[in-house]
Amino acid sequence: MASLRTPTVQNPSLSPSSKTRLPCATSSSNSLRFSSAPHRRLIIVSSSAPSSKSTVLVAEKFGEAGIAASSKPTVLVAEKLGEAGIELLKKFTNVVCEYNLSLEELCSKISLCDALIVRSGTKVTREVFEASGGRLKVVGRAGVGIDNVDLAAATEFGCLVVNAPTANTVAAAEHGIALLAAMARNVAQADASVKAGKWQRNKYVGVSLVGKTLAVMGFGKVGSEVARRAKGLGMHVVAHDPYAAADRARAIGVDLVSFDEAISSADFISLHMPLTPATSKILNDETFAKMKKGVRIVNVARGGVIDEEALVRALDSGIVAQAALDVFTEEPPPKDSKLVQHEKVTVTPHLGASTVEAQEGVAIEIAEAVVGALKGELAATAVNAPMVPAEVLTELKPFVELAEKLGRLAVQLVAGGLGVKTVKVSYASSRAPDDLDTRLLRAMIIKGLIEPISSVFVNLVNADYTAKQRGLRITEERIILDGSPENPLESIQVQIANVESKFASAMSETGEIKVEGRVKDGVPYLSKVGSFDVDVSLEGSIILCRQVDQPGMIGKVGNILGDENINVSFMSVGRIAPRKQAVMAIGVDEPPSKEALKKIGDVPAIEEFVFLKL
Repeated sequence: MASLRTPTVQNPSLSPSSKTRLPCATSSSNSLRFSSAPHRRLIIVSSSAPSSKSTVLVAEKFGEAGIAASSKPTVLVAEKLGEAGIELLKKFTNVVCEYNLSLEELCSKISLCDALIVRSGTKVTREVFEASGGRLKVVGRAGVGIDNVDLAAATEFGCLVVNAPTANTVAAAEHGIALLAAMARNVAQADASVKAGKWQRNKYVGVSLVGKTLAVMGFGKVGSEVARRAKGLGMHVVAHDPYAAADRARAIGVDLVSFDEAISSADFISLHMPLTPATSKILNDETFAKMKKGVRIVNVARGGVIDEEALVRALDSGIVAQAALDVFTEEPPPKDSKLVQHEKVTVTPHLGASTVEAQEGVAIEIAEAVVGALKGELAATAVNAPMVPAEVLTELKPFVELAEKLGRLAVQLVAGGLGVKTVKVSYASSRAPDDLDTRLLRAMIIKGLIEPISSVFVNLVNADYTAKQRGLRITEERIILDGSPENPLESIQVQIANVESKFASAMSETGEIKVEGRVKDGVPYLSKVGSFDVDVSLEGSIILCRQVDQPGMIGKVGNILGDENINVSFMSVGRIAPRKQAVMAIGVDEPPSKEALKKIGDVPAIEEFVFLKL
């Protein structure tokens, strides 16, 4: 596979529907007839070239005359940034530092700025982009999360948004280990006791880390660094992460296991997963019940991944012996929080990235990303997509939606801890290969595969880079059809190789998870699961059931859902032959309860089923 190259463009009007194809390092294409094309450079953000003769202006207040005197772009730093980052910015831009701005003050100044850098405290709303009058080219978030930036408005106004996701890795890992050790030896509680005039040695007897099992939940940058340090402390480390590379884990002596195996075998659990719909409150009453009695939990990731009320109950019952928390669902947490005040809980005020070195690293990383964007370079940390011409979106919109949903369906069918590494995408079309640029479709498939279990925002800008970083190899195949090229595509098929499936019927004859879809009347439909033909709209969510083909099955399942007041939007049955095996696909508007799903699974003729969220 070729090394990753970031495609850049001299012609800003080049779009995903252009006949000129851009090569991709993480994908390969096979076609009956496929012509090569010259490389182009894509300029996502442009600005006038900085002049070496112009005077560097570092202002504490805005001055129209001063800004107009220089041809350098102007960067407004709205929250405190490390000095190293400021110095880097000053080499290429005019830097204006003004902190604690109200929304009105920010809007009044933004029309004079080419770039804006914020942390988490400044809200960059649609009003800010509107007030910029189109001048604002890039917003830099000095940190990981971008909840405070209106990404849709940024994209609409042609503004690139970049973040700094890597610089605080070591700091967060070190804080996780610090909390792990402090919790095990009751450091915080013993410190408070001594300062209160007590000497309670017997009360604060701790536990050893050597020989204990640590489950690292999320084996990305921070999780893998925690694992390395825990191994150095003599701990046995297991990890769960659907996208972790098994060889990378083995290299540091870590076993990749399933979610349930990780939490049930661990003496200590360290959380390093992003907060997504799939991970929200992933530690709850049900998962706590699967853990060893006396387990200890560390969280330096996101507060929302733990059901905090359920954690209090687990602490009170003794299922969880102790917890050490740096993050909370609400920050700062309420002063009367039962969790914060619990005697078995050690807390810190979101200090994961709070080291001198990490703060300087974040400052440099975001400064480099902003300067690069202002120079017209394609940022690897971009979190929003460039503008796409309206006519292109109009034609591709239903297929873009189909591509993302097929990716989401396919990844939810994967079982086990090996992760997704090899994906094949087949496009069936009557158009010539150079008349159909699949970059946007490929990006949406990657988005569907990665976003449900990741904090990464995947788009046309960063899709291939994100896939490469996770070791995900995408192979594309064109199937040339006879017929009218009026529609861009007839169907899209996604196959995931070398994995197990939660739904055995989704496996093809050659052993891959296979889903296929098409667009009908502008609506994406699922048309094939494994070897079974189905016909169900990809709206809401889907229940897939493998059953013995016999009368009354649709009615039985429909009655169960009806009793739960769940609306069925579509129902389709694909079968091998009459009275043999069949797959029933049911579209539902609302997620069924666990009780309803159990009733469906208890129907004697149903051999397996799975519920998939779209």
